[in-house]
Amino acid sequence: MPPPRDPSPERDCRPRRQSAQRRSRNSSAVRDSDDNGERGERAGREPRRRSRRPEPGTSVPPITRGETRGETRGESSNGSSATLSAAALAQLNKQNAKRKASPKKEVKRALERGLDAQSERDVAWEREQERERERMREARRESRMRREKEREREQQEKERERERERVRDRERERDRERERQRARAKPPRVAAAESEDEHRYSSSRRPRDSRDAARDDRTRSKPRMVPPDSDDEYQYLTAKKREERARKRAPAMESDDEYQRLTPHRRTDSNDKGYRVVDARPDKPKSYERLRPDNRAGDDRNRLRVASGPMLEQGIRARNVSGGMLEKGGFMARFQNLRGGHGGPSMSSSSGYESVDKMSDEIGSSPPKRKRKKLWIAVGIGVVIVIIIIIIIIAVTVSKKKSDDGDGKGSNDTPSQGLGDISPDDIPADAPTWLNPFKWADTTDFNLTYTAQTVGDLPVMGLFSEWDDSKAANDQVPALNKPWGDYSKRPARGVNVGGWLSLEPFITPSLFAYDLRLGIVDEYTLCTHLGSRCESVFEKHYATFVTEQTFKEIAEAGLDHVRIPFSYWAVQTYDGDPYVFRTSWRYLLRAIEWCRKYGLRVNLDLHGLPGSQNGWNHSGRQGYIGWLNGTDGDLNAKRSLEIHDRLSKFFAQDRYKNIISHYGLANEPKMTFLSVDAVLQWIEDAYAIVRKNGVKDAIVVFGDGFRGLANWQGELQDLGDGAALDVHQYVIFNTNQIVYKHADKIKYACEGWTQQTELSMDRSRGYGPTLVAEWSQADTDCAKYLTNVGWGNRWTGTLVTGSESSDVSTPRCPYTDRRCDCIAANAPPDQWSDDYKTFLKMFAEAQMYSFEKGWGWFYWLWDTEDAYQWSYKKGLDAGVLPKKAYERDFNCDVSKIPSFENLSEAF
Repeated sequence: MPPPRDPSPERDCRPRRQSAQRRSRNSSAVRDSDDNGERGERAGREPRRRSRRPEPGTSVPPITRGETRGETRGESSNGSSATLSAAALAQLNKQNAKRKASPKKEVKRALERGLDAQSERDVAWEREQERERERMREARRESRMRREKEREREQQEKERERERERVRDRERERDRERERQRARAKPPRVAAAESEDEHRYSSSRRPRDSRDAARDDRTRSKPRMVPPDSDDEYQYLTAKKREERARKRAPAMESDDEYQRLTPHRRTDSNDKGYRVVDARPDKPKSYERLRPDNRAGDDRNRLRVASGPMLEQGIRARNVSGGMLEKGGFMARFQNLRGGHGGPSMSSSSGYESVDKMSDEIGSSPPKRKRKKLWIAVGIGVVIVIIIIIIIIAVTVSKKKSDDGDGKGSNDTPSQGLGDISPDDIPADAPTWLNPFKWADTTDFNLTYTAQTVGDLPVMGLFSEWDDSKAANDQVPALNKPWGDYSKRPARGVNVGGWLSLEPFITPSLFAYDLRLGIVDEYTLCTHLGSRCESVFEKHYATFVTEQTFKEIAEAGLDHVRIPFSYWAVQTYDGDPYVFRTSWRYLLRAIEWCRKYGLRVNLDLHGLPGSQNGWNHSGRQGYIGWLNGTDGDLNAKRSLEIHDRLSKFFAQDRYKNIISHYGLANEPKMTFLSVDAVLQWIEDAYAIVRKNGVKDAIVVFGDGFRGLANWQGELQDLGDGAALDVHQYVIFNTNQIVYKHADKIKYACEGWTQQTELSMDRSRGYGPTLVAEWSQADTDCAKYLTNVGWGNRWTGTLVTGSESSDVSTPRCPYTDRRCDCIAANAPPDQWSDDYKTFLKMFAEAQMYSFEKGWGWFYWLWDTEDAYQWSYKKGLDAGVLPKKAYERDFNCDVSKIPSFENLSEAF
């Protein structure tokens, strides 16, 4: 007998969810069972049946079919059997069939259909998941291939550039070799002049025609030389050629005068440059006359210069260049007018030649000394200049000595005029670089009088003893020597001078323009690579990237605060640190004095702590977080407190009480990674040190650590109103916000950030006093090196961080496809459309409105090399920021936000 069924009146026959393998096995078993039952009936054998449960309220005895006869036995309650007729048995079976209708097959079929449908859905789901995984793998492969192709293209371009440079080097080397060969080679005429007789002709120039003569006169540094043959042969051949040409023109020459008229010289205009042939007799050396600019236009009868051969000068001077000096008269007398024209009085040729020969024998053939008129003029001028300089030096020295003797005051009371006011002897020989102004790259507005005085073990060298706090940044804010008031009613409007004393690659990418294989990604690796050159490179950057003009322009823009990021190596360095020690300290102090000059209040920001508080490049070293973490985490936290101990002692001086409005403890500690309790305890310890050392009035600022503003509710409430939470707001570093369209970004700034600021300012929901120390107009992360050197960006889906969890391989511009492009996003402002400029200005003004719901804002940052959407200065020039920070056109009326439908969302 089969096992009894569940006696419950009802049974759930709904198909249950099973695994695909089990469903397949069950459905096969059901089909096999049905097939076996049908085959049994066809063979005349009754299939095995389970007992059927009678209907409620009825009593049907069990019925069995006889094995050999068509009889049925039924066991009664007393054990007796009852025999029924075949008709009665058929009737009973028919009634049972109608009553039960055998739902077994229907249930099986329904179960089979349900299982098959569920199996098909599961298979389809698994196939879809597999296709999705394949698409993701393909996207990653395409991203890798794209990055590899980009790297390959970059390498090919670099290789081509190197090849071009090698070709240029080879060409330059060939040019230098040719120059060396020309320098080593002897001029032909000098090589031929081996004897004294030949030397008499070495200075002559014999141009072949007037064009050569003109060219020789234009390029006097390269005189044209005749071939190194004998002068007699040269003279003879030249004269012969001229004679032949003359014979063609005049077949019959009846006299020597006619011959001389036709052959002795070539006509030359008075304005032409060159030489004039004086004599071309075959039996005598040919003579030339060089035409000089001051003598071509007129007739000079007082002097006749012959460039080669005999020369005759009339009057008070006679000069022999190459040949003898001739007296008046003779053969050459007929050519005395050649400078202004040609020809002269006729005379006998034989007497002329006899006179020339006689004078040559009497005077000799030694060459004359050339005059160096220009050289003597230059020497005279130089002597005069030297005399004037000596007189000035003597006068200044005497004046300074009298001044020092007269009043006896040091330069500590009056501004220094430069290195000329001090002597190197006033600086001790063992003075370090930061105390020796003769080793500084820039001495502007520094007190150069040597002093080793320190406050808080930090030097005061460079500071003047007097200061003035009466200046106000603009007419909207009080002067420095007057209280600011409540920041919740008069919020700060400021800007960062980032990328200056603490480097950040995207701000000054030129400092990080190295091969990526060198791994130069932050200040640590850059200084390691530069080695001994690091100090000079960095000080040049300190002296030029931010100047006094910077703070003047900040005040003119309607701003009233400046946040100055600097790092711990301005105060102290430790073993293994490659950073430039203390050079940036001097520039920090000068920047504060420039802020004082223009009425700007200062937010001191310790941007980089020992060990790195966040592992980002602007902390000094990218990668590992060694502050409150790892083996030296506690040691670095202690060092950070020591840094603040020295800083707070220095800035507790009276000269800083009015100008230092904010004192930052640590920029962006990564509290999503660090222990929250450890960071909170460190903040309390640092706050206590700062207040104990005398910094009473400045607001102590600490970063939110990216915890979320609501999580700060109830934290650090013992610090009171003298502390403020620092929040940095950007949409581009969040993969879910960077995809917002232009209109949505403005709306989010107006609504989302306003709501967050108001929440944080409410102590019942957030920390309390809150300010936004960093924000910008950037709507993409396309700026070069913004996400780190060589990491790509989210906008185009090329961000490769080395961790799959943080990589972004899908473009995150609003289109989220290949239309996302950084070329237009990085274009200079003169290529921005009017719609894009409208967006940038509204986006900036929306953020100003939102952040002024708290204690104010500081734009990141004042200037960059080429990251245009990050520069307040470039934004002002482009017209995408209000001309005055306190005068805005848009105050978050969201109904006035345009749709920007004509503006591409790809940039």
